[in-house]
Amino acid sequence: MPDNTAQKESPSYRLAALDPDFILGDSTRGARFMLEYQKAEDSLRALGVVSTIVVFGSARVREGDPRYEAAREFAHIASVRGGALRDGEAGRDHVIATGGGPGIMEAANRGATEAGALSIGFNITLPHEQEPNAWSTPDLTFRFHYFAMRKMHLAMRAAALVVFPGGFGTLDELFEIMTLVQTGKMRAVPIVLFDSSYWKGLVNLGTMLEAGFIRAQDLKLFSYADTPDEAYQCIVSRAGDGWHPPQNGNVQS
Repeated sequence: MPDNTAQKESPSYRLAALDPDFILGDSTRGARFMLEYQKAEDSLRALGVVSTIVVFGSARVREGDPRYEAAREFAHIASVRGGALRDGEAGRDHVIATGGGPGIMEAANRGATEAGALSIGFNITLPHEQEPNAWSTPDLTFRFHYFAMRKMHLAMRAAALVVFPGGFGTLDELFEIMTLVQTGKMRAVPIVLFDSSYWKGLVNLGTMLEAGFIRAQDLKLFSYADTPDEAYQCIVSRAGDGWHPPQNGNVQS
């Protein structure tokens, strides 16, 4: 019988789903994008996560820093008061979600965990590998290759956004959400900038208004807060009667 070893060892003979050269090739980028969406989506649904409070901020602060402790306290307050502790057919509302890494993200995941609630970590693969912090719920700790898909998951269930001081990444994520709301791609949600002196010193959005690049109403897309309790109260007051779980996500298809 002729030897068919060469045929069986050829890359073309591999099952498509088990062929790393094929799965990771240029032509299957769309499939990988879809898989990154679906894997996280399945886990979020399985644990009944209906809506989230997204917390951004610098990865460079550490335990003991006032901003770290404020993020930790805020997440604890929001988890206790916001519905993340509920478990039932209606699902869990306002679960803390972060980028999954250190600093402010760790602090927020930690505060939620210390309150006895689930919390989400949407990590991203970077050239200098980001390690997930030890406080996000293991079954809700994800890793993405594509920034776009990570941002989509951060936005999809967001019922509110709290942004602590940070760098380029924090600004990127903040303006991503503000642009989605401004353009109607996402329903309006409370956006709170924590530490008013930092944000007012960093970004003067009034300059955009004076130049005619934004409308006066765009300056009402966000508010400032300087204490964890004030941040949570800002969310509740800005949401008003809308402080309830979005039924089908915020981002339009």
